[in-house]
Amino acid sequence: MSDRIFGAISGLVALAYIASATQIQVGFLPDPVGSKLFPILIGSIALLCSITIFLKPDESPDWPGAVTFISILCAIVALVGYAYTLKPLGFLIPTAVASGIISFLIQRRFLTAIMTGMGLSIGLFFLFKYALGLGLVAFSKTLIG
Repeated sequence: MSDRIFGAISGLVALAYIASATQIQVGFLPDPVGSKLFPILIGSIALLCSITIFLKPDESPDWPGAVTFISILCAIVALVGYAYTLKPLGFLIPTAVASGIISFLIQRRFLTAIMTGMGLSIGLFFLFKYALGLGLVAFSKTLIG
């Protein structure tokens, strides 16, 4: 029964996603798979997956324990916090903290999580800034004065 409920809810979310994607305004020079078609394709694939889950549910699904749900909630809080702190603090500090928290949630080793957070933060900064040419700011101007 739980798979059917999940399939129905995710199907409704996919339909809402498709409906919102149809409202996107196309620019003057649209590309073939542009700002409107790509989200519609993603929503359609999600809808097909939802229908499959609804029509062919697992007979006896194994639900994870409470610790797993708490870990997922902590990861969500870390990622939402990351989104809110990225602009005021710059790229390096929020990325190091968020990736360190998620690393700790995956494998409960404190030192490894700190090193992973710092390594990902610095590595991704150089990749995005210099290899891909994105306009990232390491630290915000309000933070460094």
